[in-house]
Amino acid sequence: MTSYKGEGFYERLGVKPAINAWSWVTVMGGSIMPPPVVRAMEEASKSFVDMHDLNARAGEVIAKLTGAEAGLVTAGSAAGMLLQAAACMTGTDPAKIDRLPDSRGMKNQIVLHRAHRVGYVRTYRAAGAKLVEIGDLERTEEWELEAAINRKTAAVAYVYGPKMGGAIPLESVVEIAHARGVPVIVDAAAMLPPVENLTRYIAAGADMVSFSGGKGVMGPQSTGILCGTKELIAAAYLNSAPHSEGVGRPAKVPKEEIAGIVTALELFVDTDQDAQRADWRQKAQVVVAGLQGIAGVTTTLVDAKPELQDSHSGHARAIVSWDTATMGLTDEDVVARLKDGDPPIYLGTDGPEGGIAVVPVALREGEPEIIVDRLRGILGGRRIGSRARRA
Repeated sequence: MTSYKGEGFYERLGVKPAINAWSWVTVMGGSIMPPPVVRAMEEASKSFVDMHDLNARAGEVIAKLTGAEAGLVTAGSAAGMLLQAAACMTGTDPAKIDRLPDSRGMKNQIVLHRAHRVGYVRTYRAAGAKLVEIGDLERTEEWELEAAINRKTAAVAYVYGPKMGGAIPLESVVEIAHARGVPVIVDAAAMLPPVENLTRYIAAGADMVSFSGGKGVMGPQSTGILCGTKELIAAAYLNSAPHSEGVGRPAKVPKEEIAGIVTALELFVDTDQDAQRADWRQKAQVVVAGLQGIAGVTTTLVDAKPELQDSHSGHARAIVSWDTATMGLTDEDVVARLKDGDPPIYLGTDGPEGGIAVVPVALREGEPEIIVDRLRGILGGRRIGSRARRA
């Protein structure tokens, strides 16, 4: 019998816990679940239940909180995207559900802005859908969407992410698609918070919306929520577990994680959003202030701008940049050195303009100060006067 000798789980496996200044990204394990979420999961683990009944009851909570007709817990937002595509192609027809991902003879085309072609849209293809792209990264005309919709169109997809240039506004997409009898499916995986987004896309007329449950909602990482019309949610459920026939059967959500995401969602809507944003801003400001005065280094506080509706704008963040030629360090060099330290610190770069981004949403007390100390050690700590600025 294995003896744990009082060691923690990560210690037993030789895995180092890290400081996450990258955000609620999947590669960092999503978010840290609040104690009530963990307790709900533990309680759910102690009983057997009818999974159809549990899914239905959980769906009622999702519907109420999103303003949709119906809801469903999914195995993450990407699984929700797969179920969106499947539902739009099969409806509740058992013969079609049984055939996927072979979608021949069905309405199987999903129209997608080229500006929205992120890696996750492969989940539409995994369901058997064929992607029809419109526009380019700079601009898409409404006539392009109108021309792309035909008798084979199953849905028009709208994907929210960090790059929204070139897309027709969602409201216009809904108007054009609905005038032709075509549903609109939205991926809003990283768009919570702000809490207003929970109802925004349904209110704008979207027929199905998929959110991640393991990012800003702070539920189990492998959960998501899907909300939409009764007909399409019913079709999505028939394509997913616990049904054995659907293409979504591998994306099973256990009873414990259903309990976790429902509890997390209820906590999320009751969170003081202003206080949370202020806390994140304060953590980012610690980094900005702590790195002032380093020769050749510029620190920037980027404030939250949720009205921009991209996955980076819902919270403040600190951007740190420098003259790579003078310092002899690239962004990648600094990221690698932070990762190699003890504890490891993970963060990302801030796009084509250069610099590294310290995202505060997953930082705990005392961690911004640790990041400052490590960065001063890497970039040099001699104070020569402030070069900090605010975006």
